[in-house]
Amino acid sequence: MADIYQSESIYNLIPREQVKMETLPRYMSKFREQVKQEKQMSKSAFRTMGPAKMELPSPEKFLRKHSKEPKLPEKKSFTYPDDGLRKPQLPARTENPPMGMGSKKDFIKTNAIDTILAVPRKPQQIYADTRRGDKQPLETSGLLPKYVKKKDYGQTPEYLHQHKEEMRRAQEEYDEYVKERLRQGAMKQLSEEERQSTLEGLKKNWEELHHKYLGLSIVIDTTPKKYNKEKLEMEMKQLERDIDLIERHKTIYIANN
Repeated sequence: MADIYQSESIYNLIPREQVKMETLPRYMSKFREQVKQEKQMSKSAFRTMGPAKMELPSPEKFLRKHSKEPKLPEKKSFTYPDDGLRKPQLPARTENPPMGMGSKKDFIKTNAIDTILAVPRKPQQIYADTRRGDKQPLETSGLLPKYVKKKDYGQTPEYLHQHKEEMRRAQEEYDEYVKERLRQGAMKQLSEEERQSTLEGLKKNWEELHHKYLGLSIVIDTTPKKYNKEKLEMEMKQLERDIDLIERHKTIYIANN
């Protein structure tokens, strides 16, 4: 209680001069009026609540029955289009058929002449594939030598000639590039002795790593053992790739640092 209420003292009866705390004026931004104007310009009247006053509908314009249903167009009588495609009407019973109309053409003689002058049709080639004489068309059977009689049979296709020509041009460009780089001294060609010594060194390193790999523990039960095994496998694979690269390429160029 001593911390909350002061201890009684006679000096507390002496009136004391009250000290007034001076408060600083409230901060007002100089852009206050400009912000108000910009905010007012972005607003639109009646955007959410609608206009302040609306004209009420007239009591005479109430909703009538079937007023919102779609209305069909007025019915029109069907008529055929007069485009000359209609057939003529049938003759009446009282009309007489036209008489005296005929042709002087001798159809029997005409047909005989057409038949004599017609080119005889070639019989379809067939083959029998069973002992009972079952017949099949020969054209689609694959037994006729159609492809061997073509003009381009046995010749190299045109696209292979184009591919060969593109490969030749690419090799010539590469050879020119290599000659230019050798002339500038930017790279040198690896000699056969250096190539063989490099190859033997890579194989020797692979044998050493393989010997270490064979000496690993059969049970891989700890993290260091697993890490060591993975490291040896990665190094052996990299050496195998390098050995294969050098064995496949007889000519090797090295850049000069």
